[in-house]
Amino acid sequence: MRAPVHPARRTVRCYIHMSSQDSPGKRDFFSLYSHGFARVAAAVPRVRIAEPEFNAERTIELARRASAEHAALVTFPELGLSGYSIEDLFHQQALLDGVLEGLAAVRAATAELESLVVVGAPLRADSGVFNTAVVLHRGHVLGVVPKSYLPEYHEFYEKRHFRAARDAVSDEIGVLGEQVPFGSRLLFACRDLPGLCVHVEICEDVWVPIPPSTYGAVAGATVLVNLSGSPVTVARASYRRLLCASQSGRTISGYVYTAAGLGEHDLGHQIASLSASSLSANLPTSNSARSAMSLPTAAAAAMLPP
Repeated sequence: MRAPVHPARRTVRCYIHMSSQDSPGKRDFFSLYSHGFARVAAAVPRVRIAEPEFNAERTIELARRASAEHAALVTFPELGLSGYSIEDLFHQQALLDGVLEGLAAVRAATAELESLVVVGAPLRADSGVFNTAVVLHRGHVLGVVPKSYLPEYHEFYEKRHFRAARDAVSDEIGVLGEQVPFGSRLLFACRDLPGLCVHVEICEDVWVPIPPSTYGAVAGATVLVNLSGSPVTVARASYRRLLCASQSGRTISGYVYTAAGLGEHDLGHQIASLSASSLSANLPTSNSARSAMSLPTAAAAAMLPP
């Protein structure tokens, strides 16, 4: 089975307004935003599976923390609003309705936040259910990215529950009363942070020979985001770091990876990778954990139009 091989081409634009010395508009010499960098955060909240209301509350809590520290981008785990390991509950109407209510709460909270927020959620579209990343900013849904590659081996049974991005009929869907772009070829470009252009993919997408983020980088993305629900497996952590670092290096982009945390699996993990190097954070056994690092927004300047 193959996913579309044409590059990402649809761009959604947004403004990210910073209110302190980190504001790119003020051009404070001591602000990293004055030197071609953007602060990004990988957030791993504690979740309760099949409890979207609780998960939305934890998501909002960490999104506020990231915004308070002036992160331009904060990303959350795959299916974070529902929990990943709920199996056939993905087809329960009550669960999917609860996810929409939780997503509405997150959307409302972003109205007061500076950051671009990316959350994972199962959403109904085209008479099916998709494993998606929802991109929000300033009280609006900017776009929805469905997962391209659905694993069906070992502990994974995603083809039982979801449709892949290639199965989508529509390139726009209605979410919480908004008609928004829908697809795996979306770019999110920031008008007031030149060079910051974000592409989003989900978990298995980066494990294939040519990830969707490769096409995103070729089309101009400088920061690649991956929402994952990858569980704990012997030796997998070091392989994930290598995978993210190599993708970052090949695409000359920052690669931000966040995965399932406490309540979902026994151990949470998150990786933020820049070029050929990778950084990892050891998570405390608390209700939530978050790490942040700064990435150069001009890492792929050669790929951007003048």
